[in-house]
Amino acid sequence: MIKLYCDSADLNEMREMEKYVQGFTTNPTLMRKAGILDYEKACKEIIKNFPDKPVSFEIFEDNFDEMIEQAMIIDSWGPNVYVKIPITDTHGNYTTPVIEALNTCGIKVNVTAILTKPQVMRAAMALTDDTPSIISIFAGRIADTGRDPFQTAQFAVDGVMDSDNCEVLWASTREVLNIQQAYGAGCNIITVTPDLLKKWITMKGKDLTELSLDTVKMFYNDASAAGYTL
Repeated sequence: MIKLYCDSADLNEMREMEKYVQGFTTNPTLMRKAGILDYEKACKEIIKNFPDKPVSFEIFEDNFDEMIEQAMIIDSWGPNVYVKIPITDTHGNYTTPVIEALNTCGIKVNVTAILTKPQVMRAAMALTDDTPSIISIFAGRIADTGRDPFQTAQFAVDGVMDSDNCEVLWASTREVLNIQQAYGAGCNIITVTPDLLKKWITMKGKDLTELSLDTVKMFYNDASAAGYTL
């Protein structure tokens, strides 16, 4: 069965979702939206609350040497930490030297922002089978362009098939159906937002005839509440 990770930086939301998920991911954008000012303090608070679940925190430097230095700091915060490294820097240069250096010295990395098959190949080649790692396919962003992300996810799964320590993650999930798509592609993990996870919990396997009736009632009740007349 595919593992569900909650993608959030809101500690209250994460606590609420804890019993439904096997891990957590976050990023600087989510941290900023959550109003977090002290990055390290917030990350350590998350680790304190979820010491037995894998958590992924992202570096935010753009220079390779500084990326490595920052990744080592983040890694030191706890044994359940994965360090998120984007597949390129802001100039489009592959960060594979960073990924390889970190993974070789035993730091668990989550290679993020992957959208293309060449990026998948570069990430896979930089990883060692000796250290746990994650390759994150940003399937939702691929789908936003009108392309089907399924093949890219499946390509990543095939690319790490012989690895015992590398997992493929379906990221930037947009709808509940993506959970089934990620499972079908062979992904090990899928990240879901708290809102999407709540929808999955309440809607999974719901009878469609019953859902149709609920929808009809919603339209009727909203029209009545608005006082519409003709």
